[in-house]
Amino acid sequence: MLRVAVLVSGGGTNLQAIIDAVEDKTITNTQIACVISNNKNAYALERAKNHGIMEKCISPKDYETRAAFEDALLNELLEQKIDLVVLAGFLVVIPPKMIEAFRNRIINVHPSLIPAFCGTGFYGLKVHEGALQRGVKLTGATVHFVNEETDGGPIILQKAVAVEEDDTPETLQRRVMEQAEWKLLPQAIDLIANEKITVVGNKVSISK
Repeated sequence: MLRVAVLVSGGGTNLQAIIDAVEDKTITNTQIACVISNNKNAYALERAKNHGIMEKCISPKDYETRAAFEDALLNELLEQKIDLVVLAGFLVVIPPKMIEAFRNRIINVHPSLIPAFCGTGFYGLKVHEGALQRGVKLTGATVHFVNEETDGGPIILQKAVAVEEDDTPETLQRRVMEQAEWKLLPQAIDLIANEKITVVGNKVSISK
């Protein structure tokens, strides 16, 4: 049974997609062991509570130094014997020691087709603003492993989403979530839970 920690900062719509997929058995062999937020007011914590999932706020504001916060976050994951860390809208830079401790065991969903509109400064609505300004016809989402480079880890899954003529950043964001993010994240977790993913260098292979 894969023990998953979901890290969130806001409303937790991606978290809800994961919870629903575990409950309806779209994701198999998986337990959401805990939900952790850096924001005590994140609605994601309520979502966890409503489904009987352990939830906890670990905020940089509660620690004297950034290093102390990072140690607290890492120690919580280790204490919970977490197998996979899922970043679902977690607006905190993942420290190198955590990446090292969970090498190829941290995944993130990014709302574009990497390598487009990714890296430092591209998050949330800024990604969709960038796509619309560039005039792309297709955007989408990417689930990837996390390494030391922002949005630079091995790509697990991608799904394209059409850009429509009258899109705003908000309408495009919503469509990318509904058509891509909420589907890809559960799919990636299920693949990992059932040992169908192999990482060699920067390439991911998926077995049938």
